[in-house]
Amino acid sequence: MSKNVVIFDYGFGNVRSAERAVARAGADVEITRDYERAMNADGLLVPGVGAFSACMAGLTAARGNWIVGRRLAGGRPVLGVCVGMQVLFERGIEHGVEADGLDEWPGTVEPLRADVVPHMGWNTVEAPGDSELFAGLDADARFYFVHSYAVHHWGLEVTNPRIRPPKVTWATHGERFVAAVENGALWATQFHPEKSGDAGAQLLTNWIGTL
Repeated sequence: MSKNVVIFDYGFGNVRSAERAVARAGADVEITRDYERAMNADGLLVPGVGAFSACMAGLTAARGNWIVGRRLAGGRPVLGVCVGMQVLFERGIEHGVEADGLDEWPGTVEPLRADVVPHMGWNTVEAPGDSELFAGLDADARFYFVHSYAVHHWGLEVTNPRIRPPKVTWATHGERFVAAVENGALWATQFHPEKSGDAGAQLLTNWIGTL
């Protein structure tokens, strides 16, 4: 039986390209901001483009902050993409303006320190060997990035031996930054899997396979 994925439509994200990519990966997919449908779907994908503060404002206006929190409290899978990943952190700083995020993870989204910004194009990542998200992908697999901000330090420490620690994937553009996270029911990517060809399709298939 195929899984149902809702792409949360709050006005900030490439929802149509994400819809096509998720459907190709084998899921039944719906674009909506309806509370009940988003809550009850097997998986919720939260896209995001543009400024951190604007995405947070749009997400909050659509009750997305409440939906994400309630789903995670019940162990229901959520996948954040691009700025949809960034807003999962504690806060973001853009042009000197600080905005609160969803605070699912500690950390600050800050400007990339690189000779060329934005980081736009294909890049490799450094994934943990036991990653479920990147399972079946070669170490030289490339993913498509478009961003000027990133999280440079991972701050969540898990000391309870009965809780699996998060799996953090890194990439480098000028400096290392968090490229993906697998943390219980909450997974996220800084790159766009829906724009990342066969590698992105495999990654989405891997996520859907865990739903």
